[in-house]
Amino acid sequence: MKQITAHDLTTMSEQAATLPRLRAHRTLHEELSDTVQRLAIAMEPGTYIRPHRHPQTWELLTPLRGRFVVLQFNDDGVVTQRTMLGEETKVLEMPASTWHAVLSVDPGGVVFEVKRGPYQALSEEDCMDWAPPEGGQGIEAVMRWYATAKVGDRFTH
Repeated sequence: MKQITAHDLTTMSEQAATLPRLRAHRTLHEELSDTVQRLAIAMEPGTYIRPHRHPQTWELLTPLRGRFVVLQFNDDGVVTQRTMLGEETKVLEMPASTWHAVLSVDPGGVVFEVKRGPYQALSEEDCMDWAPPEGGQGIEAVMRWYATAKVGDRFTH
C-alpha cells in the first residue's frame, strides 16, 4: 500500500522551501515508463511554471494543501480559463494539448497530479514562446501577471 501522510506533506513543503526551484515531489508510480504518472508536488509561492501543454495526455490536478491559480490559454496565449484550485474547485482535469500554467498561492501548498505515462519531458514547442524559460529574464513579471490575469487577458512584455 502506498500513502502520503500529513507529515509527508509538511516534510515536502519544508524541503521545497529550501530548494532553488521551490518545489519538491513524491511519486506513487514506480518508473517513468509507468502508464499512469501519479505524484504530489510541493510548490512554494515564487516557483515558476512556464505555460506549457502535454500533447500526449490529459492532466488532473487536485490540491492536497493550499491554493493554486491554474490559467488555461489558447494557442495565441490568451487566457481562456482561470481556476482557483483549492477553494470551490477541488479537482481539475484538462484535456491533452491544453496550454496551462500554475501559480502557488499559499506557503506549504501541495498539489496532486495524475497524467498518462510514460513521462515525457517538455519540448520547447510545448512551451509558450512569449514566456521566459525557467531561470530566464522576466519571470517575476510573468508571475505577477499570473496572479491577476483574467479570461481574455494576454501577457504583454
